Amino acid sequence: MAGTAGGIDWVYLNMRSDADVHVGELISVEAGGLPIYRVMAIKAGRCWLKDLQDGTDRVTLLSAFHWKAVPTVTA
Repeated sequence: MAGTAGGIDWVYLNMRSDADVHVGELISVEAGGLPIYRVMAIKAGRCWLKDLQDGTDRVTLLSAFHWKAVPTVTA
């Protein structure tokens, strides 16, 4: 499943493991929904995040997020 919002392509995360998300990637609870977070670190099912809108940091369970941004494919 994939979606496009705000000029960013989003792919649904099937969170079987932390390996589905990597440091530096953008994740969100909803495809294109705010806030969008940059993953700063991942350890034992938790992720350290930077909110792209207001710059705040937070630590939360990675399983709370269902979408990650992927590079837009152009033909």
